[in-house]
Amino acid sequence: METTEKNKENKLGFLSKHWKIVSFYLIIYDILMVNLSYFAALWLRFDLNYTQIPENFLQAWLRFTPIYAVFCVAVFWFLHLYQSLWRFASYNELARTLTGSIITSLFHIIGITLLFQRMPISYYFVGAMLQLILVVSIRFVYRFYLLIKRDFVQRGSGEKEPTPVMLIGAGAAGQMILRDIQSAHEIYEKVACIIDDNPNKWGRYIDGVSVVGGRDRIMEFVEQYKVKKIYLAIPSASMQVKRDILTICSQTECELKQLPGIYQIATGEVSVSKMKNVSVEDLLGREPIRADMKEVFDFIFGKTVLVTGGGGSIGSELCRQIAGHSPKRLIIFDVYENNAYNIQLELREKYPRLDLVTLIGSVRDSRKMFEVFAEYRPEIVYHAAAHKHVPLMEDSPCEAIKNNALGTYKTAYAAMVHGCERFVLISTDKAVNPTNIMGASKRLCEMVIQSFDAKIKAGRANEIPQLFTHRGFENADKDGSGHVFEGIKTEFVAVRFGNVLGSNGSVIPIFKSQIAKGGPVTVTHPEIIRYFMTIPEAVSLVLLAGTYAKGGEIFVLNMGSPVKIVDLARNLIRLSGYKPDIDIKIEYTGLRPGEKLFEEKLMAEEGLKETENEMIHIGKPLEFDTDRFLSGLRRLMDASYANREDDIRGLVQEMVVTYHPSEEKMGAGHH
Repeated sequence: METTEKNKENKLGFLSKHWKIVSFYLIIYDILMVNLSYFAALWLRFDLNYTQIPENFLQAWLRFTPIYAVFCVAVFWFLHLYQSLWRFASYNELARTLTGSIITSLFHIIGITLLFQRMPISYYFVGAMLQLILVVSIRFVYRFYLLIKRDFVQRGSGEKEPTPVMLIGAGAAGQMILRDIQSAHEIYEKVACIIDDNPNKWGRYIDGVSVVGGRDRIMEFVEQYKVKKIYLAIPSASMQVKRDILTICSQTECELKQLPGIYQIATGEVSVSKMKNVSVEDLLGREPIRADMKEVFDFIFGKTVLVTGGGGSIGSELCRQIAGHSPKRLIIFDVYENNAYNIQLELREKYPRLDLVTLIGSVRDSRKMFEVFAEYRPEIVYHAAAHKHVPLMEDSPCEAIKNNALGTYKTAYAAMVHGCERFVLISTDKAVNPTNIMGASKRLCEMVIQSFDAKIKAGRANEIPQLFTHRGFENADKDGSGHVFEGIKTEFVAVRFGNVLGSNGSVIPIFKSQIAKGGPVTVTHPEIIRYFMTIPEAVSLVLLAGTYAKGGEIFVLNMGSPVKIVDLARNLIRLSGYKPDIDIKIEYTGLRPGEKLFEEKLMAEEGLKETENEMIHIGKPLEFDTDRFLSGLRRLMDASYANREDDIRGLVQEMVVTYHPSEEKMGAGHH
């Protein structure tokens, strides 16, 4: 480590010394050239005959020389003409050099005239022109020399031709990328053509490269110029525009890269090395959610926060974002020790001062949940613990009910009894008109939350049955005075969103694994579609729900247009450098038990209400008999713990009227 730092310091020291030497010689050159330019103008005025130059003109020039030299160096220094990297010289450097020459030439005209002698008109104009030519040429000749030298070396070495690149975007970012490719020795590439949708730029040249046309001609010019790589350099474009362009590009066999964001122009980080590979997320065609997280983290600041399922995809991201904004204490609760251990290590390394507690346990264990709430008194709970895999839950319906529905009930009950302020349930769009037991179990979770909220608002929290008994907690719902649930103010809300890209068991990691093995990539049905979002977006929504909550809401994300899974598969194959159906086959396996062709975000009966964020809405909860629902939970609990799979779907259907399981599953039991 010390050796590396030392080498770095030596390199920086060498570069600094080299720059000082170059600057010194450049200053000397400028002093000579700015003065010789005006002497040459005087010499030309008198027909290249030195003896014919009047003595008064020659003396005026000679006496003004030191004054003008100092002024020119000062102006050029102020305009950073001695600090620029001339191997990358372009329009900006030319503009500054032109500005410096104009300022100094005006000073020369006024200064020499007022101080010494009025000179011939041609002296002023020819001298200014010669100065501009000499000052500019020395600065740009270095860049041209490097380009010519590189081309000569490449041709002389017998190496193959550089990789042809198509650059999309003729704006500022595109020009920076173009210059970087042309000047960098380590990049063996050549921009063959530029694509831009602005017709005014078509047929024009940028540093010798033609702007050939718009996005509709990408395929044509990829073939014409034998393009191997495509660089997308329009960071300010909307996600929809990027998606449309990348969709066209993904039809080619080219390697795709793009600039991550417009901020790189402001920070000066636009270069080929900053380009990132295009991911399948970039093809979704939806602007990312941009939430004002200040309000969220003001709410979290200084509070004890519990995240159940804290080692999972959503739970771990929740922990990361919460940890970075100064909670009083963060409690990670998960049944899987490896997941919990990984996020614990990550957070302890990144936030050494964080009061972090990691607990192993199941939300199905009511005693454990009561102990956790009694000891740590969390003020905010994000309930992410759940079984989520549809096919597995179809084969194990009792486990789905025990973990999802009853686990939520036990956690919510413990939160309510111990004075928790907010309880945020993470739900799913599969809870809408469910056709599978996993979706139905998540709808039961939502109904649990709505029932708790309704009872609390009605001042009847004592009517919520405990549903479980264990020694030491039989009277956990009563305080010392014998009053039942006085002052309960817990606010319960649910957050509903679609499939999360990159989460454990999601479709993209599965596709990537299948592609890595050479295929085939399996898709259940050619017409199946899904809504998608990224993990950070999902977590932002969950955190916002905890902030916006008034109690009883179901928050719903506007996830834009749904995506065909087969299109997702084809794009991922192309982005991996293969041809769909040629290099990697796509096979259709048929819909799995309980799987729908499309997912809905809201039930038909639910309306939408806007929030401060246009991407987030609140669904009006369906009304149902909470007393009947809560009493039905007892029967559901008995059936699930007795593993009566023959009865469980019928009982769930009685409680979730929107649940319509496939006929073969009704009463069929385990298969």
